[in-house]
Amino acid sequence: MNEMKKLLYIFTIVLAAACTDIRDVDPYAGNLNVLSVTANWPTSADFVREGATVRVDDMNLGSTYYALTDAAGTVTFNLPNGLYRVNMSGRSGDDMFNAAADKVVVSGEDKTLVLDLAVSKAGSVVIKELYCGGCKKLPEEGNYQADQYFILHNNHFEVQYLDGLCFGTLSPYNSTGANPWVSNHPETGESVLPDFLPLIQAVWQFPGDGDDFPLMPGEDAVVCLRGAIDHAAQYPLSVNLNKPGYFACYNATYFPNTVYHPAPGDQISVDRYLDVVVKTGQANAYTLSNASPTLVIFRAEGISIQDHVLATDNIIPVPGSTVDNVVKIPFEWVLDAVEVFDARSSNNQKRLVPSLDAGYVFQTDLYMGRSLMRQVDETASQVSGYEILVDTNNSLNDFYETQKQSLHE
Repeated sequence: MNEMKKLLYIFTIVLAAACTDIRDVDPYAGNLNVLSVTANWPTSADFVREGATVRVDDMNLGSTYYALTDAAGTVTFNLPNGLYRVNMSGRSGDDMFNAAADKVVVSGEDKTLVLDLAVSKAGSVVIKELYCGGCKKLPEEGNYQADQYFILHNNHFEVQYLDGLCFGTLSPYNSTGANPWVSNHPETGESVLPDFLPLIQAVWQFPGDGDDFPLMPGEDAVVCLRGAIDHAAQYPLSVNLNKPGYFACYNATYFPNTVYHPAPGDQISVDRYLDVVVKTGQANAYTLSNASPTLVIFRAEGISIQDHVLATDNIIPVPGSTVDNVVKIPFEWVLDAVEVFDARSSNNQKRLVPSLDAGYVFQTDLYMGRSLMRQVDETASQVSGYEILVDTNNSLNDFYETQKQSLHE
């Protein structure tokens, strides 16, 4: 009996010691690598190097790390072996600085990463909301996605005009698909994007002669990507897109699919139908990914968009495709852009360069009525007297996911 008590006592001590060790010892001890991230600031920038936000995401495990740069513009992370996405952002007045790197390999040794910060300005007309994920058909069974829309917002103190403004989505449609436009840096292996935007399927343009569609400071404009009808009349979890002042993407010649593009409702004025500048895809309905799209708004400069698409070198085939073409759009034309990642996947890839959107916003689930909304700058809104939205050209900072559409009633 005494021997049994001794054995039990010894076992209890060993077990307690083991529990203490597991709790107190770092499981990564001796297995961490130092990733040093340094910003290469534009030479013209009079910007404090200290305090820029650096975010590192483990592309496989989903872990996220944050830190601020020191006075030299450098920050270090202690990371286990893995594949990482690095994002840096800062601001000085109206100047925004962003940089990003995909597929940064940390494996068995310390690594130094230098990011070239791209400078950009806050936009005047910005994307306020993108609703693309659909909802349930309740009280019926099934899912519904014919009610996509986005909202533009005048974020400037002067009147802006929507006349002639264009928008489109990028190839590839989804962030999780193979990206034929990406190459790999020969030395680092990091992803390199092309020096243009490959807009796929179609370019849409707002009507007007220059001053027909003013947008006042703080005012919104709703654009119906699919049916400009009252979807909520049949599916209560959806939205009513048949309202005065709304714009409609409707062209029965190019997109005759009446499930996704029924004739607009009686409240939609014909002069608010957007024009199809060019169609480069084969689908009979305009396709914007419901899981992970990009949305880009732009205005042609120095040439009309109609003349731009007539140039043969501005419409090119998608690599590896015999049927799909894209329109090449210069970065300088872009007013605003947002990139959406699919939160259900660990294989998301960037399609927008850091100067346009250094980050991304996650969409966590489909057919739940969720929407992607831009943050409100409460302080700036109070000072200006109208709604000012956050605009850093980094969707990690600018956007968040809501539980339901803003137009849901």
